[in-house]
Amino acid sequence: MRDQAAMLAQLVQWAEAEPHVRAMILTSTRATRAETLDALSDYDVVLYVDEPEVFAARNDWIDSFGDVLVRFPVYPNKFEWNGLSYFTRMRIYQDGIKIDFTVAPLEELGGSARTGQLRDELDAGYRVLLDKNGLATNLPQPTYAAYIPRPPAQQEFDAVVEEFWWETSYVAKNLWRDELLPAKYSFEVVMKLELLRRVLEWRVETDHDWSLRPGVLGKMLKRRLDPETWKELESTYVGTDLEANWQALFATTALFRRVTLEVAERLGLSYPHQLDQRVSAYLQSIRAMKPKLGR
Repeated sequence: MRDQAAMLAQLVQWAEAEPHVRAMILTSTRATRAETLDALSDYDVVLYVDEPEVFAARNDWIDSFGDVLVRFPVYPNKFEWNGLSYFTRMRIYQDGIKIDFTVAPLEELGGSARTGQLRDELDAGYRVLLDKNGLATNLPQPTYAAYIPRPPAQQEFDAVVEEFWWETSYVAKNLWRDELLPAKYSFEVVMKLELLRRVLEWRVETDHDWSLRPGVLGKMLKRRLDPETWKELESTYVGTDLEANWQALFATTALFRRVTLEVAERLGLSYPHQLDQRVSAYLQSIRAMKPKLGR
């Protein structure tokens, strides 16, 4: 695998020779030397170009950085910010290097310099690698506050809690039906990855004055949670045995309840105890039902 110095040198050399590329900025982990930086960290590169559609339509330029192992998406992903259009192009190369390119319109640099507003990608930290027109020199400094959660108000807190208890019903019904895939989706993706993870991140932030940027999909939780809570979370991940999944479901609701109550107490929010009690009893009633015929 190419080291960082070699990879950045290759990128800069290519951009210098490419007339449509007017600036190139490195963002994310490799730009900020975050604690998560390692040999497998992506290179997140923003190309500021005068004709974005050219880079969206062609593959030759992005495939020139090495032999391609896999690409995503097959067709460029388009998004907008402040009325400007952007494209993302991503590759993993045969030596393991992964580069996520954002093809950005040159107008963004001038607009950000005038307004003092950065896209979140840059506001989380950036490093200018190339600036042919000197436009990037006028960019505001990043605040490093992008992606850091804010304390939830009661309405947001309620929405997370109620969705969690709503989703438990799908887990219970599908475990009773012996339908493992939909049960696992509701359990592992919605309940734990989307909702419990969010509450755990809130809990971490209450200890750090809402100053930490969570890792993507809970990447930083193991090192930030107390060991007992992490061990409790780990215990909720089980295999295909139905009884083990029932036990894991109730272990997950217990963990969610404890952590969410801690967050509520620290933020002065109210927790819906009656909802918790009603749904918990409902889950137990499904568990106690005779198995569905044909299982």
